[in-house]
Amino acid sequence: MPLPNNHHHYASLRSNPSSSSSSSSSSHSFVSKILLLLTLLPVSLAAIAFILQWRGGVTDPTTLSSPGGSHQYFPGMEPSALSHLSHSQSNSDCVNLGRTNSPSFPYYHNWKLDFGASLTPKICVTTSTSAGLEQILPWMFYHKVIGVTNFFLFVEGKAASPEVSNVLESIPGVKVIYRTKQLEEQQAKSRIWNETWLAGFFYKPCNYELFVKQSLNMEMAIVMARDSGMDWILHLDTDELIHPAGAREYSLRQLLLDVPGHVDMVIFPNYESSIERDDIKEPFSEVSMFKKNYDHLPKDTYFGMYKDSVRGNPNYFLTYGNGKSAARIQDHLRPNGAHRWHNYMKTPNEIKLEEAAVLHYTYAKFSDLTSRRDRCGCKPTKEDVKRCFMLEFDRSAFIIASTATEDEMQKWYNEHVVWGDKDLKLRLLRKGVLTRIYSPMVIIQSLRESGVFSSVIASAPSLSKENFLLSIDSSNSSRAAGSVTLSSRKGGRTKESEAATRKVLSIESAAFHEVAVPPLSPPVVDDNDLIAHN
Repeated sequence: MPLPNNHHHYASLRSNPSSSSSSSSSSHSFVSKILLLLTLLPVSLAAIAFILQWRGGVTDPTTLSSPGGSHQYFPGMEPSALSHLSHSQSNSDCVNLGRTNSPSFPYYHNWKLDFGASLTPKICVTTSTSAGLEQILPWMFYHKVIGVTNFFLFVEGKAASPEVSNVLESIPGVKVIYRTKQLEEQQAKSRIWNETWLAGFFYKPCNYELFVKQSLNMEMAIVMARDSGMDWILHLDTDELIHPAGAREYSLRQLLLDVPGHVDMVIFPNYESSIERDDIKEPFSEVSMFKKNYDHLPKDTYFGMYKDSVRGNPNYFLTYGNGKSAARIQDHLRPNGAHRWHNYMKTPNEIKLEEAAVLHYTYAKFSDLTSRRDRCGCKPTKEDVKRCFMLEFDRSAFIIASTATEDEMQKWYNEHVVWGDKDLKLRLLRKGVLTRIYSPMVIIQSLRESGVFSSVIASAPSLSKENFLLSIDSSNSSRAAGSVTLSSRKGGRTKESEAATRKVLSIESAAFHEVAVPPLSPPVVDDNDLIAHN
């Protein structure tokens, strides 16, 4: 019987592995091509979209539903007035904040941060200053960034010079009031002089005189704020920045928007700058460490760390410790000294904020020692300085600045103001007595690097001496017209109005009289208190 022919069978068996391998290779190649296509397709689309957007060929779909000619922007995303100019002059990608469409700060609108009527509530700040642009502009634009719309600046000294005031007057929302003879004559007729709440500060030199001047200026600022449609008013010095912690965004506007409607006044406890070098030139950009207020510390921590915190100085803070306040604009509002507001017809409802603070950059520069000395003509004796200064550290600093040599002043400054002990700083930082706050530093440094300050200075008009004097007259005349309600009860008043005034004053003295709040130190702890606490 012939053997079966298995040649073809074996051949077919040998050919099957080759066929299977070819099929697998083909399948693998197909999958690879699909994966490559899926990878290249989105990359290609993204590249095309980027090129179109870079060349201005893509329309933002969020604007398609807007009426023709309208431009809707989220807060902080408005293009700068100088962005096109910058684009045409520079091909660099590293350009100023005016070029970016990403939100850098909540209310960054353009180079001058001119909000117009776009924000509510409307917040204004008033100050009395003799500082230069190097201090006023960072202070002002920082507060513009966090939502302040208007500024009422009562200027004298360097701040009233043409090169400074011309720039200030060119900024939207800024009202400059010069300390002229006309202003002093008008303030001499203020009702404040006929009342008792500020009488304890009258006719005294230096800090007392400044305190009265600030109160008179605040009284006028209330009228200007009401005429300008403001909702809130704050009095700040140009060495103070509001730190709106506790709001959903870094915004004073948001902070005050969340205040209940029945509240008339909001108190910001102050934190005090704690410098770590003696060569600070720009405190707003160089200082990040602050000592917390008594109101923001557990009492055990405050009393337990009091001796370490004071470092041999008279008080826990170098200067005041009772904060500043914002008041809701309403009828019968009046100042109650530089730190508080009051009302002629009622006791204001007030709240004290638990997180927000006013950052006080006090004695942050070594030159602050001599500048304070030069502003006051008192004798450098322990008795005479009590007539001139309300706080003990100011008295000591004045005596040192008036009697010591430059080297002695430097040594005293490092011992009493500069925080050079690293171990002590670390211990107090861990306990929460000291804290780091970087937001103001970052905002102001960004504004400076973006050219905001230099742009404002460069765009200000130059005035001749004659035009400058005319601008002073115009500024103070318009201010006087708006402040007529501040005139005295003496002269030009009818018997009926005088009788009505006497009736109002009798009500005030009976129920709503409160002495002006001066700058006050935090609670003082002596050795007996420390022993009792321990």
